Amino acid sequence: MPFSGIVTVAYRNYTTAQELGLPEPEIADVKQQLARCDERLLTQLGVDTRPVRRGRSAKQGDAIGREGDYEFFIDEWQLGWRRPVPDGLYFDLFKHPLQDLSLDELKRWEFPEPQAPERFDGMVEEVNALAAGGHGLVMGGFCAGVWEMSLWLRGYDQFYLDMAAEPELADWLIGTMVDLKLAYWEKALSLVGEQVSVCYEADDIGAQDALMVSPAMYRRMVKPHQQRLFAGIKSYAPHVKLVYHSDGAIFDAIPDLIEVGIDALNPIQVSAAGMDDTARLKREYGRDLCFWGGACDSQHTLPHGTPAEVREETKRRIGDLAPGGGYVFAGIHNVQADVPPANLEALWTTFHEEAGY
Repeated sequence: MPFSGIVTVAYRNYTTAQELGLPEPEIADVKQQLARCDERLLTQLGVDTRPVRRGRSAKQGDAIGREGDYEFFIDEWQLGWRRPVPDGLYFDLFKHPLQDLSLDELKRWEFPEPQAPERFDGMVEEVNALAAGGHGLVMGGFCAGVWEMSLWLRGYDQFYLDMAAEPELADWLIGTMVDLKLAYWEKALSLVGEQVSVCYEADDIGAQDALMVSPAMYRRMVKPHQQRLFAGIKSYAPHVKLVYHSDGAIFDAIPDLIEVGIDALNPIQVSAAGMDDTARLKREYGRDLCFWGGACDSQHTLPHGTPAEVREETKRRIGDLAPGGGYVFAGIHNVQADVPPANLEALWTTFHEEAGY
């Protein structure tokens, strides 16, 4: 998943330190600069899931341009992404194509086609090959979450204003994102749904210290749309488990997320407010949720601690989250460029020592 991965810099540092002799990785996610992990590394680490890659739309921009101190590209949604050169680690959002449009103009906007044939090129063959290897297959949608995409397309400032002052526009846009996503999921799951174990949706609603929107506004304006989306996915493939990704301080929204139908929560950002007590998370919600992530504080311990501190925290998190099942070991979001190889090795060594859960 694009939030349980590793950036290319960290991948290169780790595989070099381990003297694995692996080739330079392909980039699996341009914006986040994630590495496509070599199958030999995944096998060595004991990773038992594999992502189902989707094809790219013919309208997806490949060309990376240069303007001043930045390189940039425009994606199929007409969103603009850029990073500083030469040392930028990620592409950040800078262009919001729907920012100045009225509701009538939005209704005439040409959105990307979710069932474009090229999105599914090679999908069946890839899934058959992965399934033959005995892996659990994990599949994502064709864009970010319904609320997150609305924020991106309108711009954060504007969409927050929309939610307060133009709720009809905000409701229409989020609802349209649900429609587009359901069209994609319907086609994709009709092709490979029987072999897919997990579907995921990523829709960040948490910041470092609180929810990004008030609980009342979330429940009124976002939650119903998420519920329709998740119910639709389950209707297309009733057997799949649904993973929901949101960083941040989302403890207060967990009952709502359970209510809308998620099966697992990712990434369990323990450094966010209210999320550090993983024993409490397990105690209060372990009967209703699987926890995917939470292995070690990715803002402090993993990048800046000692290997011994990484081992200590990782063992504690497994002890909190794993008893009775319902825990998928993974880092908290993607492994970043500043994580020392020795700390990453300590994380995985501890996992294998404690893997009897």
